[in-house]
Amino acid sequence: MLANELQHKINFKTKPLGALGYLESLAHKIGMVQKTVSPQLLHPHMVVFAADHGIASAGVSAYPQEVTYQMVMNFLSGGAAINVFCRQQGIEIKIVDAGVNFDFPEGLKLIGKKVRKSSRNMLEEPAMTEKEYRQALENGRSVVSEIAETECNIIGFGEMGIGNTSASSLMMSRLFDLPAADCIGRGTGLDDEQLQRKINILSKVLQQYPQAITADEVAQTFGGLEIVQMMGAMEEAFKQDMLIMVDGFIASMAVAAISKKNAEILENCIFCHVSDENAHQKLLELLGQKALLNLNLRLGEGTGCALAYPLIQSAVNFLNEMSSFEDAHVSNKE
Repeated sequence: MLANELQHKINFKTKPLGALGYLESLAHKIGMVQKTVSPQLLHPHMVVFAADHGIASAGVSAYPQEVTYQMVMNFLSGGAAINVFCRQQGIEIKIVDAGVNFDFPEGLKLIGKKVRKSSRNMLEEPAMTEKEYRQALENGRSVVSEIAETECNIIGFGEMGIGNTSASSLMMSRLFDLPAADCIGRGTGLDDEQLQRKINILSKVLQQYPQAITADEVAQTFGGLEIVQMMGAMEEAFKQDMLIMVDGFIASMAVAAISKKNAEILENCIFCHVSDENAHQKLLELLGQKALLNLNLRLGEGTGCALAYPLIQSAVNFLNEMSSFEDAHVSNKE
């Protein structure tokens, strides 16, 4: 009944049927998640999970591992792209240390959820033990559980971690039974020779763990601590009936892993942009999803979510504030 009421409200706004395109589908989705024909966006939050990756030492990234902690310090000082866009949109930002290979000084506005300093090197052993994996999931859930106390009902997720496109590519290849090369991209900007090296290294990693099949096994074996904490956070956001803004390739892979266990989470997800990372469009297609923006972004941090937020707000505003044909005394088509 609610689905029909929402569609009727959308259809009888002062516009031709379907004239607001994907904004109409988005308004319908938001109304369904919030179980109302008059939804609201309350206390929007952005959570950026940061962690290092053992596989980075094999040379799969164009940047050194130290960039992870350096960028966390940049987030905390307000100087990164995600800070700029969140300030612009009035989104509160939280930075989480999920497993950065660095001892941060006391007194920073940093949420400390470090499971260990960096995931393990997958060339030698799985990225996490089962205990570390379970702890990372729980840590992510606890971050969102605390945010939910502010009555936030829309939350975005971003990440920072040198090497995390490698982890996401491995997860995608195994979960969707795709050739490794189809899932691997240039990440932070690899040249052709570096890209081929990355493909060779990650193909070798995949061959080492044929027993990792289920979503949990795959995330524990190939994932990163920030990816797994994001998974736990997304699960909790779904439990709290929040709208979930999904950023680029890494965040989409976190949702994809959860969807293998509970496909209903996709009903709460707004995929904010399709990134310039090689496999992201393919992943969206596998999930049956359409992204709001295509700006050739490949920064991560949640930047796509913050940029898409005004469009999400516009979908809510037209649903609540735009006149109907009857209200405005405008003739509808015969």
